[in-house]
Amino acid sequence: MKKILSLVLTLLLLLSCGVPAFAAGNQSRAVIAADLTEEQIEEVYQAFGVRRGSVIELRVTNREERQYLDGYVDPSLIGTRSISSVYVELLPSGSGMDVSTYNITWCTPAMYMSALATAGITDAKIVVAAPFGVSGTAALTGVYKAYEDMTGKPLDDLAKLVSTQELSITGDLASEIGSMDSTAIVNELKLMLDETRNMSDAQLRETILQIAGEYDVKLSDRQIQQLIQLCRSLEKLDTEALRLNVEQVQGTLNKLSGARTESSGFVGGVMKVIDSIGGFFDRIGRFLGL
Repeated sequence: MKKILSLVLTLLLLLSCGVPAFAAGNQSRAVIAADLTEEQIEEVYQAFGVRRGSVIELRVTNREERQYLDGYVDPSLIGTRSISSVYVELLPSGSGMDVSTYNITWCTPAMYMSALATAGITDAKIVVAAPFGVSGTAALTGVYKAYEDMTGKPLDDLAKLVSTQELSITGDLASEIGSMDSTAIVNELKLMLDETRNMSDAQLRETILQIAGEYDVKLSDRQIQQLIQLCRSLEKLDTEALRLNVEQVQGTLNKLSGARTESSGFVGGVMKVIDSIGGFFDRIGRFLGL
């Protein structure tokens, strides 16, 4: 009996010393920007809502960030220092995405969710934080690093590059038409990649204009060309897996948008697109959650 009591007391002592935190840490990571001071690191941990030392900590450098950002993101948004930090916690399959930001001025939670679905990440809690206002474009690199470290499986390199391209284009559109509309337009295109790959650029242009019109959005020639280029990049991925990923996060995106896609004007406009594009009905139905 004494041996049993001694074993119980030992287990309780271990628990009080933080074993659960370590175990939980196996499913979570804090990826800290390499150029932060100790004081700034404490601030981002406060934004994460976790105690430093309770999760495994990784570092990300500006050089690592540029590996994905160069050529896709305006250099002025990248900067020369690594500032954006992330907390990533894996959630059970089917949980969806929970994304929040702190001192991130350009990228929104919806933009991150959409881009991460392209990279293959759909069930996670993510906090993107910085000690002062930054664009947040580099945060995806930290998320990739955390996810791959936790799962032990590399994400597809092309998917990561296209995800970054998407974040850049969505952000550029958001500055003109708003984050939710830009994200919704991009996700509609993701759901019809089987059709777009058989379209000429001229046909794809008309499809983009139709979709944008249902949001009362007017796109410039440059923005349309960006979306065409993004579609062509997305078409190189596993489009069926991408469709499933988009559908997984779509419910959360719709909640963030305040059910924007359920407006009568949008539904009526979608029917026009359906009439002109074979096979679009099933995909847009899944997009609307109908």
